[in-house]
Amino acid sequence: MNLIFFGLAIISAIWGVVSSIMITSFLSRQGIKINWIFLRIMILKYIHQYSKITSEKTGKPGPWYYSYIFSMILALIFVIIGLFLK
Repeated sequence: MNLIFFGLAIISAIWGVVSSIMITSFLSRQGIKINWIFLRIMILKYIHQYSKITSEKTGKPGPWYYSYIFSMILALIFVIIGLFLK
């Protein structure tokens, strides 16, 4: 049973990676330099910039912001459940 939750956590984490790639792609198109070497460290800064830019344009953060936050929360929940069932 715990393998199911760990599998769901991995799928959620992969979706978070896809969301972060889409966020950095958006920022790159907006003319913001992306530091690809330190992306894992800088991703929170880029997510904040994405949220700020899309909020200024539309009044609320873009869909990839919510996608990233939701997928990371789900991954955390699935890992915790998987650990408790172990």
